[in-house]
Amino acid sequence: MKIISSTGKEDLAVIYIAQAAGGNYVEFVESLQHPKSREEKWILTVSTLYGCPVDCLICDAGPYYLGRISKEGIFWQLDHMISKRYPDSIIPVKQLKVHFTRMGEPAFNFAVLDVMREFDLYFNAPGFMPSISSIAPQGSEKFFEELLALKNEKFNKGNIQLQFSIHTTDEAKRNELIPVKKWSFEKIGEYGRRFHTGLDRKVTLSFAPASENEIDPEKMLRYFDHEHFLIKLTPLNLTNSTVKNNFTSIINPLDSSGIQKLSGEFRQLGYEVIISIGDYEENKIGSTCGQNIVTNFKNSEDPNIKD
Repeated sequence: MKIISSTGKEDLAVIYIAQAAGGNYVEFVESLQHPKSREEKWILTVSTLYGCPVDCLICDAGPYYLGRISKEGIFWQLDHMISKRYPDSIIPVKQLKVHFTRMGEPAFNFAVLDVMREFDLYFNAPGFMPSISSIAPQGSEKFFEELLALKNEKFNKGNIQLQFSIHTTDEAKRNELIPVKKWSFEKIGEYGRRFHTGLDRKVTLSFAPASENEIDPEKMLRYFDHEHFLIKLTPLNLTNSTVKNNFTSIINPLDSSGIQKLSGEFRQLGYEVIISIGDYEENKIGSTCGQNIVTNFKNSEDPNIKD
């Protein structure tokens, strides 16, 4: 791979665009979570696929799909970001969070598990914490069984995060938002209860709430108990897809009543709720979930992008 372009702010988030030998583009991101310093928490977000075959209605990574990224390709993304700041591969960061979520559904690529398994062969990072965010596609059972075994073997001290993207409690609407066959709520619940044991972090159920998409906390309680699951509410990011499909985020910086009401309803049922609102500048940079600057750059006349 070779770096084609980068954009962003060193003290917030930087997006890198690289091109593989075969010509495919890949994006990856390093970011901070203010007010924490890089030494406290450093977030690396890598792509696992060239594009994504799912084509969710709120995500820009789905207009095209050109295959899986190899284990070597994922490690290349990590090494580019790490070697810039820690050339000796010793990373004295309290929490080095690696999201396998930039472009691509991670459950479609077993190389993700290889990278998790072999990470400490290449980097000395006591704070390494992998983060898997998935729609739970149908047919991914083998991936998740291997993930569970790997968690029990190497990541059983609260040093792994598993998140399922839910977005709505209306099954018909969920099928519109995420237009592929996927696990039912019941199946996600069964797996999550097996995954969360001992010192593990609770399994995260993630919503990007929109006015158009039903979220009924009582319905969630039928499948997901608060002993094993927590709720994360995050803004509906300003992507081309959300604009095209006319979605309206209920997380409004000028009016918090909607998100406070929803979070209160979940808390009344016993759930731990995380309201994850990042820096507005990240949206402008294009570093947040669902954004895909490769598509925008390829459709422009940006001189840094060469086919």
